[in-house]
Amino acid sequence: MRRPLSLALAATAVAAATAMPGMSVAATPGTLRWGPCPEDVASPRLECSTLEVPLDYRDPGGRQIEIAISRLASEKPSQRRGVLLTNPGGPGGAGLDYPAVLAGSRLPQKVLDSYDVIGFDPRGVGRSAPVTCDLTPEQQARGNFPPYAHTAADVAREAGNARTIAEQCATSRTAWMLPHTTTANTARDMDRIRAALGEPKLSYLGHSYGTYLGAVYTTMFPGRSDRVVLDSNLGPGGYDVTAMRLFARGLEDRFPDFAAFAAAHPEYGLGTTPKQVTAKFFDLAGRLEAKPVQGIDGDAFRGYTFDRLYADALMAQLAEFWQALDTDGPIPPIPPLPNMENLMSARFYAICGDTRWPGTVREYQRNVVVDRLRYPMLGGSTAGIEPCAFWPTERVEPSVRIGDRGPSNVLMVQNERDPGTPLAGAQELRRAFGKRATMVTADQGGHGVYPFGRNTCANSTVTAFLTTGQRPSRDLACAAEPSK
Repeated sequence: MRRPLSLALAATAVAAATAMPGMSVAATPGTLRWGPCPEDVASPRLECSTLEVPLDYRDPGGRQIEIAISRLASEKPSQRRGVLLTNPGGPGGAGLDYPAVLAGSRLPQKVLDSYDVIGFDPRGVGRSAPVTCDLTPEQQARGNFPPYAHTAADVAREAGNARTIAEQCATSRTAWMLPHTTTANTARDMDRIRAALGEPKLSYLGHSYGTYLGAVYTTMFPGRSDRVVLDSNLGPGGYDVTAMRLFARGLEDRFPDFAAFAAAHPEYGLGTTPKQVTAKFFDLAGRLEAKPVQGIDGDAFRGYTFDRLYADALMAQLAEFWQALDTDGPIPPIPPLPNMENLMSARFYAICGDTRWPGTVREYQRNVVVDRLRYPMLGGSTAGIEPCAFWPTERVEPSVRIGDRGPSNVLMVQNERDPGTPLAGAQELRRAFGKRATMVTADQGGHGVYPFGRNTCANSTVTAFLTTGQRPSRDLACAAEPSK
């Protein structure tokens, strides 16, 4: 059994430099017509609309695609200061229902009063010109990471699967969108949304891959971005080969939290010290690679472990899962996965289109050797070969370079032990932003800080920035807080 993971990505400097030849970012205020949302994203107060945007911003009058948009309007017009556009991450994640998700996840009322909270499905995703790679169920089950490679031959074997996926993407019925499904174009779509809403500026709250999208937007449109919050940050290269390899470091950063939890609960039988729990990881991984148990092999074990470390609340489930595998007991029910085809296809379109990945099998083989030694829990997987290695070579424009030119209006917030977007990547983005950003780090683990986490210091800092514009005068370290 292979279980996909939930993840849960030359220069463009400032506004004038980002405009492609013949590109226009104009949109007419009032072109949005709000109505009920589709049933599967319905919320009592959520409204939905669509907006046409250019497929290719070099030809703004050419082929158009529709972007699906949602709005959770402020109920306090006298307190409303603008719009807060949001993105839940991905790439490939739908965001139409995200304003309702945030409202149900303790987003403070004064933030909801201050903004119309805006969600959208990025181009290629969900209801916004969805793309496909015609992925089979087996290819979908591959997940976000390649299989764990122990040898150079393992990498070479997986290269055939990666090449097949790349070829399927390049020959699919939506292959015409390949050159245009990029983070830069999604940022341009965001600016069309801003203009259609009649707003001179937009504020932004992005999580995970959404931090890269927000960084690209405020780099391309610095004068049109108001208050920018980036939560759980990718590095300045977005979801590139470096970010992929950093997942292995993220697991190593986060795993001690689980080891301490399991050691403090001897009823699971996984060890009475963190060292013993760590040894149990490698014992189980090796046993399952040699002989899967109840359909769980070594890759599924590593993937499920990584996935469950996204939140402290999932640690008991993970310990029960390990215990069942260790004792050949009944495995706790695993919720069935939704159809992953569009999510994974849109992910490939974006991450392979944003940056160039190494194009030779030999380089991935070298990376696997390095990372398997440096980060043995997951490095043999995350350093492995991806379909991006065989992606079509056409690129419409170079990647956006994140820099320090623009207003000082970015607040980064980051857990110290985040498996999905490790602190090391966030620190690189912080350095790239320079004077533009302030970063708040919380001494806690997991993926996502605001408003989902329990750290009062970090949460209150973000809320103050969104509602008053006040940021810490320098980077802030928030101490750990006891579990409630």
